[in-house]
Amino acid sequence: MSTNGFEPQIVAFCCHYCASAAADLAGSMRLRYPPNILVIKLMCTGRIDLLHILRAFEGGVDGVMVAGCLEGNCHFISGNTQAKRRVQYAKQVLESIGVGGERLEMFNLSSSEGPRFAKIATEMTERIRNLGPSPVSRQKKEVVK
Repeated sequence: MSTNGFEPQIVAFCCHYCASAAADLAGSMRLRYPPNILVIKLMCTGRIDLLHILRAFEGGVDGVMVAGCLEGNCHFISGNTQAKRRVQYAKQVLESIGVGGERLEMFNLSSSEGPRFAKIATEMTERIRNLGPSPVSRQKKEVVK
C-alpha cells in the first residue's frame, strides 16, 4: 500500500491462450502480485479496440494492461501485432486528451510465464501508484462531491 493511501485499479485485457493462462499459472504457483489487477479474458488481444481502453478509463480505472501471446506466436496469426499497433495509437490518444499514455502498456508472454506475469503486474501497479489517480477518476470523484 502506498503512503498516501492511493491504491490503483488496473484492468488487464489478456488473451485466452497465453497471458490469461500465465495469470492462472501465477495463481496456481501461489505467486504474490497486487490484487489491484482485474483480468479480463479475450480470445485474442487482436480483439482489443480503442473504445475498450477508453471505456476502462471512463469507468474509473487508473491503468490498463494489454497482454498477449509472444510476438510471432499468436494463435490467431497476427492478432497480437494488430493489438500492438492499436495500443500504440491509444497511447497517443490518451496523451492528447490529458490522461497520459504511460497509463497503458502492452506485454507479450507465453502461457508458461506465470512468474513473469506476476512481475509485470507488480511493476505496472507500482508505475500507476507513482503516477497517482487517473485524471478521469479524479474528475469523476470531484463531480460526485
